[in-house]
Amino acid sequence: MDRPQFFVCENGEKAVLPFSQAEYERRLSALRAIMAARGVEAAVFTSMHNVAYYSGFLYCSFGRPYACVVTADRCTTVSANIDAGQPWRRSFGDNVIYTDWERNNYWRAVKDLVGGAKFIGIEGDHMTLLQRGFMEEFLGAREFIDIAPDTMTARMVKSAEEIVLIKEGARIADVGGAAIHAAIKEGAREIDIAMAGRDAMELEIARAHPDSELRDSWVWFQSGINTDGAHNPVTTRRLQMGDILSLNTFPMISGYYTALERTLFLGEPDAESLRVWSANVAAHELGISLIKPGATCSGITAEINRFFADQNLLQYRSFGYGHSFGVLSHYYGREAGLELREDIHTELAPGHVVSMEPMLFLPEGMAGAGGYREHDILVVGEDSAENITGFGYGPEHNIILS
Repeated sequence: MDRPQFFVCENGEKAVLPFSQAEYERRLSALRAIMAARGVEAAVFTSMHNVAYYSGFLYCSFGRPYACVVTADRCTTVSANIDAGQPWRRSFGDNVIYTDWERNNYWRAVKDLVGGAKFIGIEGDHMTLLQRGFMEEFLGAREFIDIAPDTMTARMVKSAEEIVLIKEGARIADVGGAAIHAAIKEGAREIDIAMAGRDAMELEIARAHPDSELRDSWVWFQSGINTDGAHNPVTTRRLQMGDILSLNTFPMISGYYTALERTLFLGEPDAESLRVWSANVAAHELGISLIKPGATCSGITAEINRFFADQNLLQYRSFGYGHSFGVLSHYYGREAGLELREDIHTELAPGHVVSMEPMLFLPEGMAGAGGYREHDILVVGEDSAENITGFGYGPEHNIILS
């Protein structure tokens, strides 16, 4: 029996991808310009976000390595045999399947695709020490050049097609928020409320984007002490009157994540909780007003810091004030060059998409204890920024009395 190390299986017809052929060609053209500037002859992408960005294929690793190999004239995804023809159907360009008849057939397939290239681009922030060792063993005496920062910078500026998809995500996040708002009541469990929001978003994605893969949308709905962390998982805690609540919806469309986050109260908040919440809302509105072309991430951060310091609340700030959106998720991808933090000095420019999401956390035992967070998404244009989040925020919208 012939047991190949890798092979091609073009099973079925190409699927409808999230973006047009022209959009993928634009991305690859920009990448090849980066490669030329860095002296790279072939790029081997291994992260979910860059593989998806350049090919349209969002892989499911499950402990197996994947890649997108880009040369001067080809873009080829490398996938495991367990996925059969799906990676080819979902890839812009070619696909090669590696088998598990021999260990490290993945690297044999990559070696075949890079050919005689001597200068190989890699993602230094994703390549593990183990895989780096295999790469050097199988590819031999070549020079490996980290192009991850260059590709991150390229991804930070969204195309017109990307912005259309991101706006759709923001709209669907609002749909999930409305379903959650309607499901909140005394005695309900966090998990039941979260499922209402998730189901509403997935149904809307299926309706509005029938060609997309339906995967990975999620909700974090937190109550009481569970609001202290922005990424705390859902529990079976039952809501009680007087609870502070945190609504967080995250629809995923073809690897593109968007978010809606809101503070709510079940019943009237006490005076100190209302003061802290109102201050966080004011910081949110200040931050939104500061997002515009030419502003810097660190400059925006400094202004909001000054506001919180004046309110004697800066010591309760939980994290930075926002981040980029695009091909990213809670378990892959990040565009760290576009985060609203003290140590990031990037200047906002047309095509950037960023959140404004101040959060305050006051520990248990203090008046006003809990986590307060509001989150909107803004698209930076030529002269201003467009807020694409529509769900209401603040005490006038999000106090639920029964």
